[in-house]
Amino acid sequence: MTLYPLKFKPISKYRIWGGNKLNTVLNKGFRNEDIGESWEISGVAGDETVVSEGELAGKTLKQLAQTFKGAFLGNHVYETFQDQFPLLIKFIDAKTPLSIQVHPHDPIAKERHNSFGKNEMWYIMDADKNAEIIVGFKSTLNKKTYTEHLENNQVLEVLNTVTTQAGDAFYIPTGRVHAIGAGVLLAEIQQTSDITYRIYDYNRVDKTTGKLRELHNDLALDVIDFEVHNEYKTKYDLLENTSNTLIHSHYFKSNIIALSSTIEKNYENIDSFIIYICTKGSFEIKVSSKSFIVNKGETILIPASIKEVTLVPKNTAEILEVYY
Repeated sequence: MTLYPLKFKPISKYRIWGGNKLNTVLNKGFRNEDIGESWEISGVAGDETVVSEGELAGKTLKQLAQTFKGAFLGNHVYETFQDQFPLLIKFIDAKTPLSIQVHPHDPIAKERHNSFGKNEMWYIMDADKNAEIIVGFKSTLNKKTYTEHLENNQVLEVLNTVTTQAGDAFYIPTGRVHAIGAGVLLAEIQQTSDITYRIYDYNRVDKTTGKLRELHNDLALDVIDFEVHNEYKTKYDLLENTSNTLIHSHYFKSNIIALSSTIEKNYENIDSFIIYICTKGSFEIKVSSKSFIVNKGETILIPASIKEVTLVPKNTAEILEVYY
């Protein structure tokens, strides 16, 4: 069987802070209300996305990796992860603010949860006027001063807020305290992990339990980076019809393509699958004699064995290009 560009059935996730932009802006067609996340490509146990079209319809990422190995993942990726897909791709819609949270790094996540850590990045697709995110601290703290603010219900006073708009990008390494603010719709690229330590949640009540949502401050204290960093927003170029470096890390690499005319992409030098996330417009992927349309709010995976593709915009498109 020949591998081809693969779309997956998104998994919708109710969230207490979720809204309706996944339907109204990204045309997801989810039936339930307050959907905060669309898991586009996921190998998380219990939440595996499956191929939606073609001969491989119904197959999970693990099944694809087990069957096609390096031809699907890339030889280096397969050697490193075997049948575990290393990335999780989401769209997130925050009608109200998310909890203040932090993620553990690989060693702690492995020890405590038998999981990968959770380094991630955000690409802002849509933001209401004056929408904000929280990232890092205003001034350098230590465990003692941080704990004092937490115990006095003053943690919001020491957190760094950034007004954001469409096109902004942020890298959120493990240990960095963060939260998505109200009115923000974004694409998230992260390690395959669902480990989050919630440290503050506005005293919200979980409607299923009738109780305050659980906090994880004991677990979080050992992983928080208390240092202040000079810049949190990523600066990048946006030249047309080429791959502009967005955020490259040990855990994933992301570029952005402003597509206004047909381009040829050659991936001979990249030993990895490629993921395209369409954040504006729509475009066509041509592979050999086949073509695939990708619209705003859709995600498609190019198996590692496919080294040449043609991208054709429908008017214009903006694409996040992601690989390991």
